[in-house]
Amino acid sequence: MEQFRIEVADNEGLGHFYNIKALDNDQYQIYNDELERIGTIEIDEEDHEHCRQSLDCRIDLPLLNLIRDEILHHDELVHSQ
Repeated sequence: MEQFRIEVADNEGLGHFYNIKALDNDQYQIYNDELERIGTIEIDEEDHEHCRQSLDCRIDLPLLNLIRDEILHHDELVHSQ
């Protein structure tokens, strides 16, 4: 399981760091700085604009979409090497 860290700016331009753990089947667990899991998303391989979030996700949708974009960007960089 791959783990990596991303930074995402919120609507106010403030940067937030998240620890990401890649699971099987394009699923990713999202952790805050205190290493608490705050959500899980599954990215649709057919349509990267679509993702499913866990029912216990504590991240609002606009921020979750930014996190998804950063995860996809990270994966793109890793696979291009």
